[in-house]
Amino acid sequence: MSEILIKLRRELIENSDELLRKSSQHFFKESISCYGIKSATVVKIGKEYFNAIKDKPKTAILDLCDGLWQSGMIEESFIACNWSYYINKYYEPHDIKLFEKWIGSYVSNWASCDTFCNHTVGTFLEMYPEYISTLKVWAASTNRWMRRASAVSLIVPARQGKFLKDIFEIAGLLLTDNDDMVQKGYGWMLKVAGQSHQKEVFDYVMSKKTIMPRTALRYAIEKMPVELKIKAMEK
Repeated sequence: MSEILIKLRRELIENSDELLRKSSQHFFKESISCYGIKSATVVKIGKEYFNAIKDKPKTAILDLCDGLWQSGMIEESFIACNWSYYINKYYEPHDIKLFEKWIGSYVSNWASCDTFCNHTVGTFLEMYPEYISTLKVWAASTNRWMRRASAVSLIVPARQGKFLKDIFEIAGLLLTDNDDMVQKGYGWMLKVAGQSHQKEVFDYVMSKKTIMPRTALRYAIEKMPVELKIKAMEK
């Protein structure tokens, strides 16, 4: 094991809190493994250790990220997410395969999924939009986190009004998914897209509302004017 990971884990243990570790489980339906450390502290520690490795080759940093993911500890997954994002100027098209592997092999909760996909994968897709087609493959996966990833990877681009056609296509692929984590994921994607394209998203929701699960529908219209929300929620 890398010396840097040994030292990092030692510091995470030193900053762990048993009460926080137990209470953290309340935010998740699935069982998680965690040290019990506040998010701000995890980010701070992660940045300190990244400064010690930032001049290493990109492949070496990604290997360290892989080691962090393998631990199964949620705080280590967050550090892996951040480290892989910090080196975004070095992203290359083939990196999508590694990112896909991490989601399929290691992501096991919504927090790790969203942290990784919002920033690392979202930034990659802004750099290489031709790989949005990969999200449409993920949308058909049997892995619930891969399906959620297909939507939440477009959250940050959606805030900038980008990729609306693809957003609607992915929402359509996930439309009748019966997993609430997936419903919330694509509903969130539509909600954010609606900040720049309110009419288009509202029209889309209205056209699908008879088959769209109520969880996804509520997420999609959450930030819309009251009168539009009432109309969308009418039976």
